[in-house]
Amino acid sequence: MIRIRSLTARLASLFAALTASLLVLAAVLFGRMLEAHFQELDLHELNGKLALIRNALQDESGDSALAERIQVLERAFVGHESVGVLLRAIDGRVVHVIHPEHFTLAQRAGTPLAATMGDGAGDWSVEGRPHRGVEARVALPGAGAGDAAVEVLVALDLSHHAHFLASVRSATWGGVAVAALVAALFGWLAAHRGLAPLRRVTETARRLSARQLGERLAAGDAPLEVRDHVEAFNGMLARLEAAFQRLADYSADIAHELRTPVSNLMTQTQVALSRPRTAEEYQDILASNLEEYERIARMVSDMLFLAKADGNTLARGGESIDLAREADALIDFYEALADERRVRIVRTGGATVRGDRAMLRRALSNLISNALRHTPAGGEITIAIESDDARIRLVVSNVGDPIPADQLERIFDRFHRGNAQRESHGEGAGLGLAITRSIVRAHGGEISARSSEGITRFAIAIPRHTSTSAT
Repeated sequence: MIRIRSLTARLASLFAALTASLLVLAAVLFGRMLEAHFQELDLHELNGKLALIRNALQDESGDSALAERIQVLERAFVGHESVGVLLRAIDGRVVHVIHPEHFTLAQRAGTPLAATMGDGAGDWSVEGRPHRGVEARVALPGAGAGDAAVEVLVALDLSHHAHFLASVRSATWGGVAVAALVAALFGWLAAHRGLAPLRRVTETARRLSARQLGERLAAGDAPLEVRDHVEAFNGMLARLEAAFQRLADYSADIAHELRTPVSNLMTQTQVALSRPRTAEEYQDILASNLEEYERIARMVSDMLFLAKADGNTLARGGESIDLAREADALIDFYEALADERRVRIVRTGGATVRGDRAMLRRALSNLISNALRHTPAGGEITIAIESDDARIRLVVSNVGDPIPADQLERIFDRFHRGNAQRESHGEGAGLGLAITRSIVRAHGGEISARSSEGITRFAIAIPRHTSTSAT
């Protein structure tokens, strides 16, 4: 079985097959109707001839004998070469034949007609020529001849009908073939034109590269059937472009963040090797290098954590966690740093969630640490825990430098620190909020930020179906 792989060829073949099927069906119906019409005309003509013969044989205007009446029939059928008449006595003896070439040898020998069409009508063939005829008994008038009768068989040569039907069939099948080819051609053209947007998709895909993702397909001239595909393809290109841009930015940020500690390590090592030093000086240099190594280790650990979050491989536990207790523990942990900066941390409300204790504590710790870096002396940090029928909310608020509106959508991006004024408050790598968002999303929640009137709020919302509330 030949399998057509081209969609255009398949559609063209389908057009051709459908057109040919419809035309064949129409041709068959037309042929049968034409044959039925010809049969009706033939029977009408045969019955007319039979009526003519009956009138001639039953003519009572004179005392002519049967032989004379037959001579009248002979004259009546002069010029009617396609019609034959056979007269047969009651005992089967053939009395007379007009145009005997229209009858079979058996019929001329006295065999009656085998009626196959009802009403004494039937078909037969003589030397390959089709015939149709009717047979009837005709009573002969005359004194003492009340029971005298003859069997009359009238035959009609159908060769002209057969030739006409054959020519019609030939023309019909030729027309079907031509129509199928034309339908296939138009189907191919329609499919080829209709699939043009898909070919443009292919051409665009071939031109794509990491440096050339800005191309888009025009959806306006695409058919409705492929417009959704074009729009989906454009959306995929937009997502790829954004992903590649984020990857490029991410790579550049990683290089930038790693460059500083590596440069510090190289500088300190070069200075240490520039001249002999005492053991205490080497210890100081090694201690300084250790801080840089720890900074690099934290950065690598954070990036590995975010890579797991991107791959959806963070393992979220199912233990019950008292958010108020965790918040209080973190407040105690940051108490010394808060006192040093003269910042007050207050917690209100409480709720219980199910999840991973270490991950949620890390998320809350990141928010508190971030708030401490940006809260001025004498300020206050508030941790508010609320719950309702739909979700549990944890909001960390602090006073301090506001976050510009155009930065609020980007503060959860990796290595993003906001404006220079906020960046000056710390030396973080800009991964804390990105990690916090990944942890919250791993627990089925979302995190948002608002900054107005000197107050910045980070709100975590976790759906209630993954949590249980507590007073």
